[in-house]
Amino acid sequence: MLISEAWAQTAGFGSDNIFVSLMPLILIFAVFYFLLIRPQQKRQKAHRASVTATKKGDKIITGGGIYATVVKAVEGSDDVTVEIADGVRIRVARMTIQDILTKPSEAKSDSAKAGDKSKKQSGGKDKAVQREGGLFNKLAGKKQ
Repeated sequence: MLISEAWAQTAGFGSDNIFVSLMPLILIFAVFYFLLIRPQQKRQKAHRASVTATKKGDKIITGGGIYATVVKAVEGSDDVTVEIADGVRIRVARMTIQDILTKPSEAKSDSAKAGDKSKKQSGGKDKAVQREGGLFNKLAGKKQ
C-alpha cells in the first residue's frame, strides 16, 4: 500500500471552554456595534426629530435634490407643502426631507450679523468694492 493511514489527533487548545472559543465573535460584534450600529442609530434619531420639527419658513432639500421653502406644515401630518419656485407649491412626504438648511429665525439673525460685521470692517463700504477699487487703482498706477 502506498498511502499510509492517518490518525486523528486530539484538539491542541482548550476546546472544553466554550467561552474562550466564542470570545473573538463577541469582540467583533462589540466593535461593530460601537463603531457602526450605534452612531447610525443616533443619526437616524436626530434626523427624525429634525424632520418632525419642520415648520413654516424652513429651507429644506428633499430626497430628490429639490431646494424648497416650507409653506405649510401641519403638526402630526405625514406631509408638508413646500414652495419650489414663485407660486409653485407641491406636497411632499415629511420623511423625504433630506436636510434642513436654515431655520427662519437663524437665517434672519445670521444675515443681519454678517451685514453688520462687513460694514464695521470696511468702514461702511463693502469688501468686494474695496478690493476691486484697490485692484483698479494699482493697475492704473494710483496710490491709495
